[in-house]
Amino acid sequence: MRNLNSVHLNGLRALEAVGRLGSLQLAAEELGVSIGAVSQQVIKTEAQLDQLIFERTSKGMVMTQAGAPVLAALTEGFNRMSQAVSIAQRRDDATLTISVAPVFAARWLVWRLDRFAARFPDIKLRIDATTCLVNLSTSDVDIGIRVGAGQWPGVTAELLVEQEVFPVCAPHMARDLKEPADIRKLPAVIDGRAMFGWEVWMREAGLSGSAPATRHVFNDASLCLDAAIAGQGVMLAWQTLADYSLQAGQLAVPFAIRAKTGFGHYFVTAEGAREPKKVRDFKAWIREEMAGTVKLFS
Repeated sequence: MRNLNSVHLNGLRALEAVGRLGSLQLAAEELGVSIGAVSQQVIKTEAQLDQLIFERTSKGMVMTQAGAPVLAALTEGFNRMSQAVSIAQRRDDATLTISVAPVFAARWLVWRLDRFAARFPDIKLRIDATTCLVNLSTSDVDIGIRVGAGQWPGVTAELLVEQEVFPVCAPHMARDLKEPADIRKLPAVIDGRAMFGWEVWMREAGLSGSAPATRHVFNDASLCLDAAIAGQGVMLAWQTLADYSLQAGQLAVPFAIRAKTGFGHYFVTAEGAREPKKVRDFKAWIREEMAGTVKLFS
């Protein structure tokens, strides 16, 4: 292992992250440094190795033929190192670390945690609320819940619930809506980061080609929902986002029409990882809770 003395470990980490994630920006986000720092580490490490690992193209960093086996071996090696660190730090198997989007945590999960604690008093939850796709192979996260098509590299994805969308608005606004076409009379508040648009629901309602006029656009679904609660317009929401606000009477669903987006909420775990009992217990509990949410919208 003496050859490791000639190469900096941080440089090898930068090479591996860029190769696995496919871009300097994503590597920088994972490593917690600037894009420039990652770029310099890559250049410096290529010089130390006397080998060009990436080709610089107009489309970004592309691994060279010689670099491919190097990067594969680095990923395998860092995965083993991560496992070793996890073993060394495993002082409390009763702590379950969950990675979820902030909107899912705030609008659906947090309201149910007392029921989880009552059912599993020996399991302590640590919620990592983030919009980043956490690397489950190299982090201390036990399980994540992601929204998408279920096709992420390096993870095992298991469908929790298919995403369905429907209009929601303040109760006083819903009273004036008699048929689906009336939705076009209301202004819309838009989640600018959503993976779907109004056409998904309008098509399901037989109103393809039309949509409510936009009043406000937000880059956060939770803010968009708050605007709908405040009576600023109608929003296209989904089950886990609107669940609590509907039960609390803050919002109303004017029409029973639901539209599938092609996406869903998925459990994600590190590919090939052993699934401990605390993870199995959490998944079973979430499925029970989600069944109640689905029933609310059925």
